[in-house]
Amino acid sequence: MSYYLKKFWGANLTVIAIQICMYATQASFTLITVRFTQAILDLDLQSFLFWLGMLFAGWCVYLILDFFMRIFKGRAIRKMNNAVRRDMAATLLKKDYQTYHAQDNGEYLSWFTTGINEIENNAWEAFFMFTSYTAQVIANMVVLLSLQWSLFPLSLVSAALMLFAPKLFEKKLKHLGQMCAQGQAAAVSVLKDLLGGYDVLRFFGRSSRFSQGISEASEQIEEPAFRKTCKTGLIYDSIGIVNVFAQLIIHFYTGMLVFKGIIPYSVMAGVGVPTGAITNGLSQLSYFRMCFSTSKPYFERITAHEDGCNTQASQRTEPIQDSITVENVSFSYGEKPVLEGISASFRKGGKYALTGPSGCGKSTLLRLLLGWLPDYGGSIRFDGKNAKEFTTEQLQQQMSYIAQDVFLFNTTIRDNITLGEDFTEEQIQKALQASALAGDMANMPAGLDTNVGEEGSNLSGGQRQRVAIARALIHDRSILLVDEGTSALDQKNAGIVEESLLANPELTLILVSHHLAAERQAQFDYVYRLKTADA
Repeated sequence: MSYYLKKFWGANLTVIAIQICMYATQASFTLITVRFTQAILDLDLQSFLFWLGMLFAGWCVYLILDFFMRIFKGRAIRKMNNAVRRDMAATLLKKDYQTYHAQDNGEYLSWFTTGINEIENNAWEAFFMFTSYTAQVIANMVVLLSLQWSLFPLSLVSAALMLFAPKLFEKKLKHLGQMCAQGQAAAVSVLKDLLGGYDVLRFFGRSSRFSQGISEASEQIEEPAFRKTCKTGLIYDSIGIVNVFAQLIIHFYTGMLVFKGIIPYSVMAGVGVPTGAITNGLSQLSYFRMCFSTSKPYFERITAHEDGCNTQASQRTEPIQDSITVENVSFSYGEKPVLEGISASFRKGGKYALTGPSGCGKSTLLRLLLGWLPDYGGSIRFDGKNAKEFTTEQLQQQMSYIAQDVFLFNTTIRDNITLGEDFTEEQIQKALQASALAGDMANMPAGLDTNVGEEGSNLSGGQRQRVAIARALIHDRSILLVDEGTSALDQKNAGIVEESLLANPELTLILVSHHLAAERQAQFDYVYRLKTADA
């Protein structure tokens, strides 16, 4: 939390400065009230009207300051929220393939939505309320000091009590915040799963499972939030008892000063406002300090900042000059072995196929080459250099990967192919021809600028795969890994794509296929036939 407050110190300091002016103005109302109360007691109409006019002017100034404070506060919060989201993105980019996929996307989604809402409410808003009430307390203490000096030390004792009390509950509140964060993240994952399976449940008449699942996920969100509300309320009200007690002491002491004739009655009339403002302010300070504790778990997720991200990706490597070798490689998912003692060699510019039954490790081998699964036995070498000496980003600078389950962004066909990079029209058309996508353009309402819809819902399965192939080809990587990347294409288009890939002498092609026709096998330099680990 403090990192972002310091990073945007200028914006935050502006808000605090305005708050100080606001509450200094508001505190002056007490002194004005004392003056016009005294004017009433003295039956001085002219003085009464003057101080009443000053009170009106003071309120106008206060409201103008409040307007600007809200604008500058909103701007500061927007900057900090955006910075937190960018740092969340940096944290995710820092994760390796296995760590990232150990959690569901629904949980990450909750970081950027529910998590940001919790941070805004329990960190930024709480911080500005904390500084606001701090300004209020200090301004009213100064007023008490100007009315009667002996009231000031009494208010300091009250302040010490109210500020110390929340310290007793910090660990408990942090734990409550962690429980809320975990419950919300888990529930978002469940909701995402249910929404993704909507059609399946409706088709098989299991609508009740959908409704029940939504209800259970909702309770998973609300139950820890309710417990946090109850326990926070109990703590807050306990501190409130201390608040009331401190306020009564100040009122009692002030009354005794009036009875003894040390201060006039008009001061007694004015003391109630700053006393109440101080004790209420101290109570609120305690509450907002508790809010800081509940926001900590959301900040603890952030392990990287945008300024330090992508340093490894900037270290480029030379494309392979000779070959990739896989020597006696084994890999297991937990206790389940997938690859055992696999060896293979892929020379630069060569064309290779991996075939075999489901579960034999074809896709796993591609992920090993990409650096996504580093915990394997044996060795993988690029031009003789151990693959583990490269970062994942450096390995991926040389490779394109086409998966069977294609993901497309909810934007245009052009943007899904180029990913926002600048390519010439000639480069784009070449990729369209090589991916057999060119023929589809005439049927697209806006050609390359047609929106594909969420997850490519406006395109057929074959069209989605052709877009993914065009995306891989246009980025001109020297190695192309294809994991059943033509499975959704008809025989004619699959043939066009495969012929194009096989005819490119500069491209090192490693293609996974369950079934590869004999005539197609003859076009590969080598076909590796994998078996299941228990075969």
